[in-house]
This record gives sequence, C-alpha cells and structure tokens, in this order.
Amino acid sequence: MKIDVFKLDASGAGDVELDDSIFGVAPRADILHRVVRWQRARAQAGTHSTKGRSEVKYSTKKIYRQKGTGGARHGSRGAPIFRGGGVYKGPTPRSHAHDLPKKVRALGLKMALSDKVASQKLVILDSAMLEDGKTKSLKAHLAKLGVKKALFIDGADVDAGFARAASNLDGIDVLPGSGANVYDIMLKETLVVTKAGLDVLNARLGAKEGASA
Repeated sequence: MKIDVFKLDASGAGDVELDDSIFGVAPRADILHRVVRWQRARAQAGTHSTKGRSEVKYSTKKIYRQKGTGGARHGSRGAPIFRGGGVYKGPTPRSHAHDLPKKVRALGLKMALSDKVASQKLVILDSAMLEDGKTKSLKAHLAKLGVKKALFIDGADVDAGFARAASNLDGIDVLPGSGANVYDIMLKETLVVTKAGLDVLNARLGAKEGASA
C-alpha cells in the first residue's frame, strides 16, 4: 500500500510503499496483550522486600515462662504474630520477567504498526531534524501536522536538536528505530515514522524484497 510522506513543515514530500506483511496484518487483542504483559513484566523493578523472622533484630531470650501465665506460649518477640515481628512468606527481591517467543514479539510489533495504519494514525515524515533545537519551533511544526500526543520513530540515530526540543513537550516521545516497541506505540494516539525509521523497521521485521522507504 502507498502512503503520503510529509516534511516537518507539513508540506508534501511524495509517497512511499508500505510492506503489507508488516503494515497490513490484522491485529489480534490476545497477541498484543501478551507482548505488552511481557514488556511490562521486564520493566518491573522487583525490588519489594520484607524481613523474615530470622532477619528482625530482637533478643532471642524467651519473653516469658512457658506455663502458668494464662497466656499463649511464645518463645520469640520476632514472631509474625507480634507487632514489629518478621513477615511470614513476605515478598523478596526477584525478577518478574518471563519468556515470550521471538516470533510472537515480532508479530505483536507488526500488529501494533498495522493498527495505526488501519486507524489512519500513522504519519510518515521525510526526516525529523530541527537545527535550532527549540521547543517553540517544534510545537509550531506539530500544530501544522495536526499531531498532539505522538511517538516519533527515527532511524538508527535520533537528531539531537529534535530530541532536545521534544523532551520539553508533554505527550511527545522520540525513539530510534531499534527501540520501537508495542507498548509505546499503543500508548500514543499517533505514530510518526521517518523514512529512515521505516528502513530500520523493514530490516527488523524482515520486509519482502522490493519494499523500500
């Protein structure tokens, strides 16, 4: 399929052919859900921790005699039943990451890209370069493009001036082509891909011969 290409000032810059094997895949909610869960699980810190009975600092002396008190038998103030005692089977630092086949991950990315095409929320830019690096200039360009909350995907490297200007705008994120992922794409309303970024995506996802950006 063909799609129009724009410059940063919203003027036309021709068109480009999109590979149907990447941008024409019917989205499936279950695949997208699996990939997003995989991403968020890997991002989870897993640093939550509590102290067990052997880790709290209390005297090991028996708190009172075994019998004759009229109360229950206790041997340690660090038992979970007491305030300040150790936690029974509490959380410990661990990784929440789980495996997901590479084919499923790649399919999820294709579906996320295809969903933006189907909903007409994909914009192709000739390039994303901003010489002055000013937020005011970028904001004016985005207004012409009709873009408010968007993810920009560039080539192997992101223009420093563009990235600096975008960092001051709420709702605008910029990633290199190698960093394109399902979660960030689905999170933003609009996906903006440069021609260089399109080349990287085609190479990552194995575009058919003849598809070019």
